Amino acid sequence: MVSRPLLLVGVAFLANAFAATAGGGVGLIQLPLLLFLGLPYPQALATHKVASVALGVGAGGRYRRSGLFSRPLVLLVLASGLPGVLLGALVVLALPQALIRVVLGVLTVGLGLYSWRRHDLGQVAVARHRDPWGLALGGLGLFVIGVLNGSVTSGTGLFCTLWLVRWFGLDYKSAVAYTLTLVGLVWNAAGAATLGSFGQIRWSWLPWLLAGALTGSYAGAHIAVGSSNRWIKRAFEILTIGVGLRLLV
Repeated sequence: MVSRPLLLVGVAFLANAFAATAGGGVGLIQLPLLLFLGLPYPQALATHKVASVALGVGAGGRYRRSGLFSRPLVLLVLASGLPGVLLGALVVLALPQALIRVVLGVLTVGLGLYSWRRHDLGQVAVARHRDPWGLALGGLGLFVIGVLNGSVTSGTGLFCTLWLVRWFGLDYKSAVAYTLTLVGLVWNAAGAATLGSFGQIRWSWLPWLLAGALTGSYAGAHIAVGSSNRWIKRAFEILTIGVGLRLLV
């Protein structure tokens, strides 16, 4: 029988490696494990959020040397998304989670199908909507995704990845770098701090989850940096459809 620490490390490694390659979805594997092991939902959610910060640490450490970031876009992602994350985290326990999971599942599957049908999407970076009006609408989209990130457990990083590709014209590799570094580290840290302030965290499990998350996210980011946009696009599509179906089951 596999010991609990080994199981936590292994699952966290796999979940974060997949997420770091495709641009999100770490909760698809990690959160159900915490629930399966007996944590009540609020405690599982808070513990998962804290552990998922390591996704940004590990992946960000690899992507920071890639030269894929633009400071104005970094500031927009943070300034627009963080208020949404805090709002979502404050109301998460009052929301009808069953309904949210169904709606989010349908939307997430739709993301994967949309990307699959648009064969050239995100293959070449073409800057779009960088005028004031375009930035304002783009920031509004990031705020909405931030609300989802703070209140829902799985798949919201994938929304951010596709939004950066579709609205701002990033290629998939760059969009994944932004999502994993900014959403994985800063957004998730804000959500974890908010949830942790009024929810319980299983601190004894965190060292094992963090160890798996740090190594897995770095490994996944390393694979993504050396991969083509076409390969990352396929990984994104597989994971979005998988996350969506998992939310619906």
